[in-house]
Amino acid sequence: MLSQEDLKQIALKGITEQQIETQLEEFKTGFPFLKLEAAAAIGKGIIAPDGAERGQLIAAWDAYKACGKNIVKFVPASGAASRMFKDMFAFVDADYDVPTTDFEKKYFDNIHKFAFFEELNAVCKKNEGKGIDELIAAGNYKAVAANMLQAKGLNYGQLPKGLLLFHNYKEGARTPMEEHLVEGALYASSNGEANVHFTVSHEHMELFEKKVADKKDDYAKKYGIKYNISFSEQKPSTDTLAANADNTPFRTEDGKLLFRPGGHGALIENLNEIDADIIFIKNIDNVVPDRLKGDTVTYKQVIAGLLVTLQKKAFEYLKVLDSGSYDHEKLEEIIRFVQRDLCCRKADIKELEDAELVIYLRKKLNRPMRVCGVVKNVGEPGGGPFLTYNQDGTVSLQILESSQIDKSNAEYQKMFTEGTHFNPVDLVCAVKDYKGQPFNLPAFVDKNTGFISSKSKGGKELKALELPGLWNGAMSDWNTIFVEVPLSTFNPVKTVNDLLRDQHQ
Repeated sequence: MLSQEDLKQIALKGITEQQIETQLEEFKTGFPFLKLEAAAAIGKGIIAPDGAERGQLIAAWDAYKACGKNIVKFVPASGAASRMFKDMFAFVDADYDVPTTDFEKKYFDNIHKFAFFEELNAVCKKNEGKGIDELIAAGNYKAVAANMLQAKGLNYGQLPKGLLLFHNYKEGARTPMEEHLVEGALYASSNGEANVHFTVSHEHMELFEKKVADKKDDYAKKYGIKYNISFSEQKPSTDTLAANADNTPFRTEDGKLLFRPGGHGALIENLNEIDADIIFIKNIDNVVPDRLKGDTVTYKQVIAGLLVTLQKKAFEYLKVLDSGSYDHEKLEEIIRFVQRDLCCRKADIKELEDAELVIYLRKKLNRPMRVCGVVKNVGEPGGGPFLTYNQDGTVSLQILESSQIDKSNAEYQKMFTEGTHFNPVDLVCAVKDYKGQPFNLPAFVDKNTGFISSKSKGGKELKALELPGLWNGAMSDWNTIFVEVPLSTFNPVKTVNDLLRDQHQ
């Protein structure tokens, strides 16, 4: 099935023939659905700390930062923002010339409110000889939209979200990239330094590096810190093969195999290469102006404080197990910690002999740990927090995407639709063991949690293979803790008109 030319193409990507065979097999067999126990809720896997507890956790985070630990803020910023402008692309191509849909009307009625208005106005004058208001008065709405989207203007249809102007300030408009630099200074800095890492698409790397170089000194001066900013690209070796409907390799017009990016789960490789004790993860478009950053900063410190508190306890217990000087009572104390604090339960744990118990407890304690903020479910699409059965029969907390749940199972479907909380991608991760050595993160991925989606290329349907997602399957074998965070910390921008919400004005 694979020719010598195919094998060369595969090798150039850093992919093995065995990996290709595995992927083709996965297209045939699909991926198993997960076995669920329940949707997580307050008191059932989700913690909601009160004011006093929040204060203690913030103090724990401050104390940790003072110890000279290496903290990194990791921002997945790959990909163009084309989906954000889907409606405006449709307007430019439509067979009518004036705003007709509610979306189009809202965009043009509020165009002065967008942070990119001044830049767009300038390119319209340059390219069309008229500003936005004049073009609209003349009924030439499409020229305005085209200058926003196309390369002759702002090129927003092809730029990454991180480089679009989101928020207005007196001193000038800011991009999400800049808002993340500010956040880095406010909750993820220590010893006068903030480390921020962006994952960026290859075609946008130069633009990103230039924008960061232009802006970072301003924020370093404003917050009195030094920024260490790094970048990485999604590895070609994490691309996945596309397949035809009959599960044979999909080929391009010139006969080559078609590879596609393996989804955000591929970034576990990028995360694995970061030398840090603690890593914050948050999506590029989930940012707010400074006037609303208070809750974000508070709760980032709360979840980080909980992480380092639980990690410290886990490390102490691992040292006890290593020492050999413990009795059965001590083992029961450790069991309570694993079950109550880390929410990892094993039904037949009482049947284990002490020697087996030690092996089990050591395995569950000695692995990466993450605390995830979750928000109340307000009907946003995406994943949520669940109590899920693992491959070894234990039950633990996981973030699940809808594709991992068997929709034909009425009970599971009810759990998913009636779940009280939602995953906003708000994580803080501890990625080193109790001896200070980094965990090999790919070893903790559940490879059975990928999924297959339908796409098209050149008008032909194809099957695409997504790797286990970064915060679901790729972190499946981590210790996971959920904390309720306020909705005010979750303000994603999925369409251009989301920038008109009060939170982005």
